[in-house]
Amino acid sequence: MTIHPFSDASFFTQNHLAIAAAYCRSLDVMGIVNKVVPTSMELSAGMMVQAMVLDVLSGRSPLYRVEQFWEQQDKLLLLGNDVSSHLFNDTNLGRGLDAIFEAGSSKIITELGISASKVFNLDMSAVSYDTTSTSVWGEYRGSEYNPPVEGPRIVRGHSKDLRPDLKQFMTELLCVERGVPIFTTTLDGNSSDKRSNNKILTRIGSIMARHGLGAGAFVYVADSAMVTVENLSLLDETRFVSRLPGNFSVCAQVVDHAVDSEEWEHLGRLAELDSSRVAAEYKAHETTVEIENNTYRAVVIHSNSHDKRRQKAIDRKQEKSLKEITALTKGLQVRYFCEHDAMIAVQAMLRIKTSLHTLRASYKETKVNKRGRPPKGGSQPTNTYYDLVYEILIREDRLQQLRERSGCFVLLSNVPSFGEDSLDSKALLRTYKGQYGVESDFCFLKDPLVVNDLFLKTQSRIDALGMILVVALLIWRLMERQMRLYLNNENKVLPGWDNKPTDRPTSFMMSTVFSGILIARIKHGESFLLNPLSDRQIQFLAALGLDENVFLEKDVACVLQCRGIPDD
Repeated sequence: MTIHPFSDASFFTQNHLAIAAAYCRSLDVMGIVNKVVPTSMELSAGMMVQAMVLDVLSGRSPLYRVEQFWEQQDKLLLLGNDVSSHLFNDTNLGRGLDAIFEAGSSKIITELGISASKVFNLDMSAVSYDTTSTSVWGEYRGSEYNPPVEGPRIVRGHSKDLRPDLKQFMTELLCVERGVPIFTTTLDGNSSDKRSNNKILTRIGSIMARHGLGAGAFVYVADSAMVTVENLSLLDETRFVSRLPGNFSVCAQVVDHAVDSEEWEHLGRLAELDSSRVAAEYKAHETTVEIENNTYRAVVIHSNSHDKRRQKAIDRKQEKSLKEITALTKGLQVRYFCEHDAMIAVQAMLRIKTSLHTLRASYKETKVNKRGRPPKGGSQPTNTYYDLVYEILIREDRLQQLRERSGCFVLLSNVPSFGEDSLDSKALLRTYKGQYGVESDFCFLKDPLVVNDLFLKTQSRIDALGMILVVALLIWRLMERQMRLYLNNENKVLPGWDNKPTDRPTSFMMSTVFSGILIARIKHGESFLLNPLSDRQIQFLAALGLDENVFLEKDVACVLQCRGIPDD
């Protein structure tokens, strides 16, 4: 009798989670978490975190019924141990989240950030900071107690989700290389961005010291909320770049000077996003400003891609100016019987101006026959009138200046413009534009359903889950980073959407490539691919630093020594 080799085998459908698990192993997620959160529970904190990270990256929404999810997964491959899926019940997960909070969730992400910077050789020369709010449903009572319950205060505050009716918490991220997170904390829902910047500035030195960087070895990048007199005083030797907010009078002054001088340095295009978009072109005018007796670089940046909101404001000013000058012309005398009086009236009209409009005025002579018969042998006598003629004109020079000003913002920095560790205007702008990576990360973290389920009814567990979501984000960004670095270093492209060549693949694109891979594992543990991988899948694996063994062996990890993301 012939026995089929797979007659006693287990079958699994694999996808991109096998790749994500390999990246988890590269960072030693389980080992680091278990070291920071030692427990005697049957489900270790490290396995729980990796299991929940992979669940997040599976694309399921919301994040619940984790136990049922793992019933269908290859636990040996993804977690390194074929444990019972019952371990991932709500009770165990809740206890695990409690243990993480007690140990300190920020400690875990800090250690994982250090691991990522070493294993993947991250460029730590610029670190970007930002915060966002996440709205939640429910009462979350306890924040008003004295003392309040443990964890972030879930209260109403300034909602970046435009949901002031809901309570919220805040999340802060510290990222390198345009979006790779190396630090996070869950903050109170009514935290101020200015105050959050203040707190992180008191810690940034110690955080970066863990990565072996001193105060002058990195540039701190933040939005305009960072620029307060108090925060600037905390920077000391820390190099920074931020936007100078408009509530500083020097902001309007340097913009006006740049526009009036017309002395610009053309920077060209610095595309940071999809190349299918029309990239903005930039120019710069550099000067200095003094704030509280300290001198800083002030680089006025002009973009030809005007913000729609600013354009609407200009349109409103133009409409207001037109109404004002129209009102000024009403009731004006337009007919004169004396040419001298008409000339005086024209000169007066030429002096009528509003912010964006002026008048063009003149007069014309009109002769009208007098009534009655003309005298015998003579011509008909006439009366002479002088009628004013005027036209409302747009003041193009003022409108152009307004448009020019509307396209400007000011970068404030203490980074030198020449010499060692200097950044010229273009490099300074490119460094600041890395801030968009943090902002795009928030889209990943802000699914409200993820934080609105059975085991997340306490503030402390929201804090721990926030850390897990950031670990998932870290894995997601590292996979994307590695693909793009590989393509840049090897001068290659991948078959992207609709098989169109791309050198900017995304992790989401990658996740669609590896769906439905069938695996058979026979009794003694050996695994086989039931269908060969496609050429497209093999190309993506190569870009990820992996091969087909990532779907077959539980110990495969990705370790690629490469640095820096390519210029866009």
